Amino acid sequence: MERRKRVILISGMSGAGKSTAARFLEDMGYRVIDNFPVQLLSLLVDMVETSTDPRYSYIALSVSAQDFSEFLRIVKGQNIDSEVLFLDCSDSVLLHRYKSTRRMHPLLLSNTVNTLDEAIAVERQMFTRSLDSTFIRIDTTFLSEKEFRKKIEQYFSKSNIPVFSISFMSFGYKYGVPMDADVMIDVRFLPNPFWVVALRPYSGNDPQVYNYVIEKPETQEFLTRFLAFMDYAFEQYVMEGKNHFTVAIGCTGGQHRSVAITNYLYDHYRDIYRCYKQHRDEKEWVKNE
Repeated sequence: MERRKRVILISGMSGAGKSTAARFLEDMGYRVIDNFPVQLLSLLVDMVETSTDPRYSYIALSVSAQDFSEFLRIVKGQNIDSEVLFLDCSDSVLLHRYKSTRRMHPLLLSNTVNTLDEAIAVERQMFTRSLDSTFIRIDTTFLSEKEFRKKIEQYFSKSNIPVFSISFMSFGYKYGVPMDADVMIDVRFLPNPFWVVALRPYSGNDPQVYNYVIEKPETQEFLTRFLAFMDYAFEQYVMEGKNHFTVAIGCTGGQHRSVAITNYLYDHYRDIYRCYKQHRDEKEWVKNE
């Protein structure tokens, strides 16, 4: 049976964290749409239902108080899994947030009210008629950003694979170090296939080079120690709420050792976390040979 599409309506009190929740959901792989015209919502729902594009399998719509009832009416009853994330916050904290950020409340911008106190009161009244016990409600009054993210992940994670993702990147030091790496490991101490004439034209993507690097006793010792460190570190980063981590593996030219180690790490962790890999300099090295 084909899995139904999923649409989340993000709404609630202005200042309670809709933009932050949208950012978390976007990090989790949802396609986030803000301020979508309610007049076009039926067309969007039809497209979501019929599209085979995976980018439209998980949608999050950030909805204002003014449009919430109409969005809810159109989305409910369609052949999609729809959920409402309603964000709330105490009036005093909402006042403080607006005053500290100096942002304008939407109802003030639309000249619907005259004061911030009135805007909060009117908006709360607008939601009173639409609130439902089936909504997922999160009160952000006392939530830290880390706690907020954990709640979003708990309710809306797309699978049992942790949202935390890892990019493994090989590179060559002769071409410069990557600036976006969280951890950079120099593997130039490992035996170098470059000095084996028969292996020199190949890369760590080729089995003969990969096996040469991985099977060396020095590599086995390194991997045992490095994996123990990474296992612990990744678990801690997940608990900390970090969304993405980049591990850069460098050797001299970025063709042999770093590519082999990057492939090994990717294969090792791909069933545990969402993983990506990139061989930054492999083509450049081959071109210069």
